[in-house]
Amino acid sequence: KRLVLELGGKDPMVVFRDADLDKAARDAVYFSLFNCGQVCCSVERIYVDKAVKADFEQRVVALASSWVVGPGSDPKSQLGPMVSGMQRDLVAAQVEAACQAGAALLFQTELAPELKEGKGNFYPITVLGGLTQGMAIQSNETFGPVVALAEFDGSEEEAVRLANDTEYGLASYVYTSDMAKAGRVAARVKAGQVGVNCYSLFHANVQCPWVGHKGSGFGYHSGPDGWRQFSLPKSLVFETPVPPALVPSESGAATMAEDLKAAVAEKEATGILTAHAPGIWAGKEGKHVPQVTRGRQAGQCIVSVPHGMASDHWIEYIWAKNQDGAV
Repeated sequence: KRLVLELGGKDPMVVFRDADLDKAARDAVYFSLFNCGQVCCSVERIYVDKAVKADFEQRVVALASSWVVGPGSDPKSQLGPMVSGMQRDLVAAQVEAACQAGAALLFQTELAPELKEGKGNFYPITVLGGLTQGMAIQSNETFGPVVALAEFDGSEEEAVRLANDTEYGLASYVYTSDMAKAGRVAARVKAGQVGVNCYSLFHANVQCPWVGHKGSGFGYHSGPDGWRQFSLPKSLVFETPVPPALVPSESGAATMAEDLKAAVAEKEATGILTAHAPGIWAGKEGKHVPQVTRGRQAGQCIVSVPHGMASDHWIEYIWAKNQDGAV
């Protein structure tokens, strides 16, 4: 059976001294705390060039201290509760163990009294500094609202070594103004997605597969490479010449293209193409049944249809809508 297993991550963010520190600090805080840190590709380890460590820590603390913890029913809340008491206790244990091992507690939100009573499993926003590789919080998945800061010597070699010092390999992030350096580091980091000065989950093109390297997963999905995993190849072998009816023709390809354009136009007219989730759409009676995976950008989608020769074969078409509306 074809399947995908996503098995967690301990995603690193590397901040070089020449990075846009304001943007890097904003992203470090937001993507460590987003959804209370309970995201498979949350930023869980932040390695900062020691030359800008103090400056970066100040920026992070200032940003993290502005967040409001509270119930979702309060419009002022920016961070809600943990998914369970067990997960809250796991995060608390990691933070306590790190502090006992020498980490610095740079900031921690003071929870309102009503949030400390155990209702809702709230955990305070926490910023740790001085973390080292021997601490459990640097190797075990945290999955909580913790901004975890460590330093490195500023070299590409050290950045790559620390980023790869994990059993996981889901996502990684590299922040620098030197794109050549970013490319070298990103190429050597063992992760399925590497965001350069950005959060890959939010900025990846619709054609990018979602991949977990090492212990972060088995198989992958999305994009032509990902969806092709779930197709089943089939070979038709003839000792004699292939029957003319089974030879793809230019006219047949043109007809299929027209069917696809019609399906896309029909769904665009209803506004369905603005959604993000994949779905199966039936075409006209007697025609192919296209599967359309909507892109994150308006007017962009991937359309897959069964090949006319055999229903187990799939062909991917990439459509991009121009400003003038032409497909």
